[in-house]
Amino acid sequence: MKAQPIASHFIDGEYVEDEDGAVIESLYPATGEVIARLHAATPAIIEKAIAAAKRAQPAWAAMSPTARGRILKRAAEIMRERNRELSELETLDTGKPIQETIVADPTSGADSFEFFGGVIAAGMNGSYIPLGSDFAYTKRVPLGVCVGIGAWNYPQQIACWKGAPALAAGNAMVFKPSENTPLGALKIAEILHEAGLPKGLYNVIQGDRNTGPLLVNHPDVAKVSLTGSVPTGRKVAAAAAGSLKHVTMELGGKSPLIVFEDADLESAIGGAMLGNFYSTGQVCSNGTRVFVQRKIKDQFLSRLKERTEKIIIGDPMDEATQLGPMVSFDQRQKVLSYIDKGKAEGATLITGGGIPNHVTSNNGSGEGYYVQPTVFADVTDDMVIAREEIFGPVMCVLDFDDEAEVIARANATEFGLSAGVFTADLSRGHRVVDQLEAGTLWINTYNLCPVEIPFGGSKQSGFGRENSLAALEHYSELKTVYVGMGKVEAPY
Repeated sequence: MKAQPIASHFIDGEYVEDEDGAVIESLYPATGEVIARLHAATPAIIEKAIAAAKRAQPAWAAMSPTARGRILKRAAEIMRERNRELSELETLDTGKPIQETIVADPTSGADSFEFFGGVIAAGMNGSYIPLGSDFAYTKRVPLGVCVGIGAWNYPQQIACWKGAPALAAGNAMVFKPSENTPLGALKIAEILHEAGLPKGLYNVIQGDRNTGPLLVNHPDVAKVSLTGSVPTGRKVAAAAAGSLKHVTMELGGKSPLIVFEDADLESAIGGAMLGNFYSTGQVCSNGTRVFVQRKIKDQFLSRLKERTEKIIIGDPMDEATQLGPMVSFDQRQKVLSYIDKGKAEGATLITGGGIPNHVTSNNGSGEGYYVQPTVFADVTDDMVIAREEIFGPVMCVLDFDDEAEVIARANATEFGLSAGVFTADLSRGHRVVDQLEAGTLWINTYNLCPVEIPFGGSKQSGFGRENSLAALEHYSELKTVYVGMGKVEAPY
């Protein structure tokens, strides 16, 4: 199975190769097979991409919002027409089941292009301020060259979530996908230019941890948008601060999902499973600390075990498969080490806890980076598995007695990305989410992130927002103009 792109990078409207860059092997997580070999960007490639973006951006910014929007909406149409092809590529890139990618990955990217293509004019509007005989007005203006640094869990979605608002606001973008998932962003760039995007406005370069600093520290870059881990976010934010660049950080979490005794049990369990096992648990907003009110704990765990053990693990290209492998061998080993810590700390293993005995992969080898969906109960707040982000299919169930207690415990973390509440009492639902320290919250559902609503975190989970009109504010800045209508009087 091969997915070799034309070349490693897409710059100034065309594929570009530079074999002097370090080799990046793209592996299919279900088998460990090498499906593509690419090269990391050399300094020359980085300069070429940023120069192309800088050259193209002013003319793009000068176009009318309607004209820019027309191109973005056409890109959305092409993505939908090719959803199957893009979904299969996303599955090869990430190992996520085709059952997921076909409904959640390219489609959400297309939604982003369509949304921002349609709201540019409204989102970039300014205001008129009367000042007696004088007046002032404000306008939103683009920042210039923006850098996007993507994560490996939703590579196509992230390429679009960053690219769409950046382009809509009149910027150019240089996007670096994760070295673990290098393929999808190249297709996004292809589609944008097929849709009519002028050359140089959306460039994709490959790279690893050595590439990011070269982008972040470049003097021609005005903004950096990162999706990644908290440690990486701290490094990028510190580097960007040196030249006062605009920054958006969408980082990790250890989010609480609170289930009160009056909740609809099946819905709450479904929400907890989606918030821990979807995308093999590799979702930054996952509700990995599931607080269950003590009265329903046994019932919750019994039904959760039953439903979890019915999850179909297998070949990601089989539409019946519900859980695929981890993205890489290293990530699987990291998750397995956390499972070992949970056992050693005395948490009760309800189900899972290891590697599946047999997984039928597409080459019949049974190889791949699989981990069983795992549930721990009797987890306490001080356990490592309750404090650190695991980023795998590992759910921690914690007991609680009353509302005030669970709110305090839910907030006792450095993270603040997401949170959820399941309850039949909507007054309580609103009261609780108002007190939870997180940027994105749900009541009686979990992990739904339509492009119409802002997504982002607080505390160590980052700052800035992706999606919605709020994203346009993070890819533009406000310019204020005072207009004097009379003569200027001075005391000297």
